[in-house]
Amino acid sequence: MDYSAALLEQNRLLGEVFRGADHGAPVPTCPEWTIQQLFRHIGRGDRWAAQIVAEKADGPRDPRQVPDGKPPADIDGAIEWYHGGVRTLLDAVGATGPDTPVWTFVGPRPASWWIRRRLHETTVHRADAELAVGRDYTLSPELSADCISEWFEIFAAEPAGRRTPPLDDGSTLHLHAAEKDLGSAGEWFIRRDGDAVGVEHSHAKATTAVRGPSVDLLLALTRRRPGDAGVEIIGDRSVWDTWLDRTGF
Repeated sequence: MDYSAALLEQNRLLGEVFRGADHGAPVPTCPEWTIQQLFRHIGRGDRWAAQIVAEKADGPRDPRQVPDGKPPADIDGAIEWYHGGVRTLLDAVGATGPDTPVWTFVGPRPASWWIRRRLHETTVHRADAELAVGRDYTLSPELSADCISEWFEIFAAEPAGRRTPPLDDGSTLHLHAAEKDLGSAGEWFIRRDGDAVGVEHSHAKATTAVRGPSVDLLLALTRRRPGDAGVEIIGDRSVWDTWLDRTGF
């Protein structure tokens, strides 16, 4: 997948939502946020990632101190500011070198890691915005599946003990996307590995299986819809509910 091209496209689509939305409207899937706050969060986040990459940072940066971190008051200027954040990130990765190690919240990673991370941050927050304004949310199976994979990778990379393990001892979870063309990229087998999580792309019998179209799996997994919306849950429902309860950010 061309993550840079995908990020530019998702950024464009979300910009269209922002342009036509009531910026004071609430975002139900991000409690206590408005469309305006969501807009600023994403635009500033792109610049925050760009700053980390440009500085070859070995530690976090304060998002409140990001250069050019606030959009202009006028809508055209604000949309241009929003689109500019992604361009700044892509330019920073190009200048620093995509394989150069930089800080991330899951440990040092190549600078290009931030392109994929910001892509899926935008992918999920586009769902927030479109659901908030009453629009249908669509996403290709390939991109939905990659977003699910990245979501699991983040939890697998967390240091043991950072949070209560999202699976209890002896429980396993299997997600299966309905799109056959995805192959193994559309299957995830999740197990507890001590206090950490292990994930692999495989088809195996689990305590609980969750099946459905990849976009519905994504929206349920990220709690943008109820955990049983658009998906079929097979086996012990409590394993899926426990995972959802323990994997919020």
